[in-house]
Amino acid sequence: MREETQLFEKYESNVRSYCRKWPSIMNKSKGSFYYDVDGNKYIDFFNGAGALNYGHNPDYIKNELIKYLENDGIIHGLDMYSKAKYDFIKTLEEKLLIPKKLDYKVLFPGPTGTNSVEAALKLARKAKKRNTIWAFTGAFHGMTLGALALTTEAHARGGAGVALNDVVHIPTPNYVDGFDSIKYMETILNDDHSGFERPAALIMETVQCEGGIVVFDADFLKRVREFCTKEDIILIIDDIQAGCSRTGTFFSFERAGIIPDMVCMSKSIGGYGLPLAILLLKSELDVFTPGEHNGTFRGNQLAFVSAKLGIEYNINNEVDKQVKEKEQIVKNYLENEIKPLLKDNEEFHGIGLAWGIQFESGKKARMVLDKCYEYGLIIELAGRDDSVLKIFPSLVIDENTLLEGLSIIKKAIESLGE
Repeated sequence: MREETQLFEKYESNVRSYCRKWPSIMNKSKGSFYYDVDGNKYIDFFNGAGALNYGHNPDYIKNELIKYLENDGIIHGLDMYSKAKYDFIKTLEEKLLIPKKLDYKVLFPGPTGTNSVEAALKLARKAKKRNTIWAFTGAFHGMTLGALALTTEAHARGGAGVALNDVVHIPTPNYVDGFDSIKYMETILNDDHSGFERPAALIMETVQCEGGIVVFDADFLKRVREFCTKEDIILIIDDIQAGCSRTGTFFSFERAGIIPDMVCMSKSIGGYGLPLAILLLKSELDVFTPGEHNGTFRGNQLAFVSAKLGIEYNINNEVDKQVKEKEQIVKNYLENEIKPLLKDNEEFHGIGLAWGIQFESGKKARMVLDKCYEYGLIIELAGRDDSVLKIFPSLVIDENTLLEGLSIIKKAIESLGE
């Protein structure tokens, strides 16, 4: 173990996780690559857990951030008015909300995804005067207590130390063979002996990324929207990881032609990996009184600058179109090169540039991950028992690098000799 790593081992909390998979000491990053202190180069298929959709240090954003700092731009502003915030809201309005016919207000919570979820839960409960929130099995919505109550992963929930209350988890479609989630929800709401109360909201990801790249089809999303409207339930879409064009449209729900009541966003909404979260909400749900939901770092001015530039970069470079083109590259490679290497009980699935290879066990998936790292690819696991290899590259990755990363996965699977 090198001296620098010993320092981390000595002082950093045992809770650290990612560095256990990739123990290199990283020193530089650009585009789709990490570089460690020894000069080794790694292709990045982790993508900051979805926070770096436009790659590491994109020049278009970096150069403007440098100018902003050189001009002594405001860095900390709470919820004060600022030029940086104005420019972000104006760009959000002109580039996304108006063209997509979305009539939303914007709430700025703390700067992480779980902060956006917590704000949505509080708003929904206050607006509907009901306590319960419904979420789906397989969901991941964050690690603070309210969001953690929605999250179903046993390991994450085990760290809470208290009861996680006021949430009901609904089985996803085909959780057991032939299961109909919508029919189930309709039944328990209309059965006066079901023991279930009407919830304030239903929250869901259109693609459960941490759940193993579980893609809900457009028809199901439409049925969820219709159900929530009929039953007076707020529909919250958590677009923290699947948003910002990851699935081929800026908002992941666009493929279903639905409009949620609230949308949680973070990660790549910041454009550059800088912390920012927003909650989009219909105006009739804007029921907080001034200061009722607060936070010292909800005014991350530098992230407003990068977020505004990130939206511009997305639109100007037709990132949605890029994703749809690269989706076919990944899908074809998995079908032609990876599938023949998989066992009968293993498969791949995904959408856009979010794909998962489901292995027969978490042990095997971890063996593949370790080999990928050895061969120069940073990649993560997801799903039950961490048995899904999660392919999550930058949306603007060049085709050659994309294929090189995929070839490393193939090499890693072949190296197991099974």
